[in-house]
Amino acid sequence: MKKYVIVKIGGTQYKVSEGDELQVDKIAGEKGKSVSFDEVLLLVEEEKVKIGEPVIKGAQVKAKIVEQLKGEKIRVATFKAKSRSRRVKGFRAQLTKIKIEKIASA
Repeated sequence: MKKYVIVKIGGTQYKVSEGDELQVDKIAGEKGKSVSFDEVLLLVEEEKVKIGEPVIKGAQVKAKIVEQLKGEKIRVATFKAKSRSRRVKGFRAQLTKIKIEKIASA
């Protein structure tokens, strides 16, 4: 069984293990910079499971910024019947691709 954690990054929870790459909401920093996340909610190592109340003190996830990018364009359309009202807007989320380097437990 692999070592993994549930970590909270920017208001969203992710299940990550060492070596994973994932896209999260934009994090300030340039390409190649290291970042760390302290809000570890669950830690699983082989047969041991640690549950945070609400977070595990001393546990930390270290990651490296791979790139800053934009997500897929989302088309948002609103329509009101019988009033000839139509509106179309587009939206592209600002994302950051990160690679998990190390999971440090307490």
